[in-house]
Amino acid sequence: MSESTTASTETPEGSGVALRPPDQVMRLDRMGSYFQTPISFMRTLVRRMAAEKWRFETERFDLDANGFGRAVYRLHTPHGDFSFIVFSHHLDPEDRTDRVIAERWDATFTLREGSVDDAHLDRLEKNVPLQEAGRCSADEMVLSRANKSVRLFEYTVARLAAGEQPDMAELSKIGYLMRTTAVYGNGKFGLCDFGKLHERPVLNAPFQAELLTVYMIRHFSIALVEHVARARNPDTAVAMAPAQRRILGIGNSTGLGMAPFLIKHPILIHQWILARETALARVRSISEATSERRERFAGLFNRAVAHVAEWNVQDTRQQARIETLRDELADLGKRLQDAPHDMLPDNSPWEHFYRDVESRCSLEAQELTVSLLLETYAAEVADLDQTMATDEIEKTTPAMRLSELKRIIETSYRWALDIDFSNPKAQHYFWYYSEEKEEPRRGPRFEEPGADCEMRLGFGREINGLHAALTELDEADLGQLTAEFLLRQPQWRSAVRRVQTLHGFPYGEIRNNLLGSDCLPIDLLRCKLSFFGATKWDPKSDLWTRISMYQGAPHINELDAANVDDWAFPVSTEH
Repeated sequence: MSESTTASTETPEGSGVALRPPDQVMRLDRMGSYFQTPISFMRTLVRRMAAEKWRFETERFDLDANGFGRAVYRLHTPHGDFSFIVFSHHLDPEDRTDRVIAERWDATFTLREGSVDDAHLDRLEKNVPLQEAGRCSADEMVLSRANKSVRLFEYTVARLAAGEQPDMAELSKIGYLMRTTAVYGNGKFGLCDFGKLHERPVLNAPFQAELLTVYMIRHFSIALVEHVARARNPDTAVAMAPAQRRILGIGNSTGLGMAPFLIKHPILIHQWILARETALARVRSISEATSERRERFAGLFNRAVAHVAEWNVQDTRQQARIETLRDELADLGKRLQDAPHDMLPDNSPWEHFYRDVESRCSLEAQELTVSLLLETYAAEVADLDQTMATDEIEKTTPAMRLSELKRIIETSYRWALDIDFSNPKAQHYFWYYSEEKEEPRRGPRFEEPGADCEMRLGFGREINGLHAALTELDEADLGQLTAEFLLRQPQWRSAVRRVQTLHGFPYGEIRNNLLGSDCLPIDLLRCKLSFFGATKWDPKSDLWTRISMYQGAPHINELDAANVDDWAFPVSTEH
């Protein structure tokens, strides 16, 4: 399609560029290289708040000079009101930890339907600070907690109290005043179930209630630091400037608890990946680009270069990837400057650029390019955010012939059939729920007890075994129905259901062995968090990472700006 043609919802096959195949896309090393896009869930929420002209009202802000107390914000939307409730606490240094086993935090939060009165607040104050140990009702949608980034928080208070703005470079190094250690929703601990939210148009897309909570935690963190600064020196204290506000997001510490989601919700993951790949195919199919669109791309490219320059981590593996990405971006930038029409020709410029990067650069650079192209046409792909939810469920097809089942496995699960599961390295890990917090964990199978309680995440192994069982059948037996086979061998029910269901959802299966010694859960985390809209990945091991959320995003008083959706690749200075 040409620049002047509105991006349609036509299938990618009709657009001239095919979707990237699952064997390319659904590999952990690539999934662990994703970046935020215009259809990430934070971006969806901010667009909705702006388009629907949500109003935000501070109903209570009962904090003492140290910032301890409670606050209530009312959110007015076209589909009803919500209340965001904050309890800010004193936290002794010895109690400060981001681990899930923590029992005290600097602040705890809940998002609730409708308004709150004193009775509601009193009940919530007895329970929300307890988090998992408390009791919530179906009127509360999200439960969360956060800790201060103590050094940056104190530095910012001191600067504001002295009448000065905090240095942008200092703010950008960390990127947040508070970081969440959990954001619970979807029925946990008595909270409102997603099925109830799904009936309401305001928060019925994936993770909107949770990400609205994070957005409000960000707003509160700014209000808190300004309040403490005013209390410390009311004669000289100043409010934080808009640029400083925007560079601060909310931090998050995320570990293995998030990883199994991608395996347990394969149809939903297919929808997410399909939307992203469809958006990419749309942009790659554009036959020509105006000078304005080329300028837009150049500006985004320069911003991405600056963003990556400010991205530093202690993890040696990820830092090496970042440094490689910097070198590749420098080379791409030089070639764009020296030979712009070779890099972006008149005909199919974006397809040419994508192919060039794909043939020369690392996965980090390739997936950054995907985000760059989608950001260049953000408005043309934004509608795809409406395709990322599903009510489909996994189900068995009992009338399918075993010969067809075997054929599907050999077509779609070649990656699993190529793994030798008799090799101990192929079954090195098992996944389980911890007894203490019922959180997912991973242990070495041949070194620790508990493999008899493992979670069902090794579908590659299961389907490899199912195929071996089918291979033992003669041709006549392969003509039987799946139902007959499962009556005799019910141990294969889950594997059969998985194969039959995902035959129509090719992006639903991660094409790696999640039990193998080379599996890096950090790749699972980055994939999911990129769909949330996270930035500045900061791995602390192969098992957990810190991130920034909403860094660069507009605040509640900026949602009427024309560029409300232009906050990809946040940087501390203008470029």
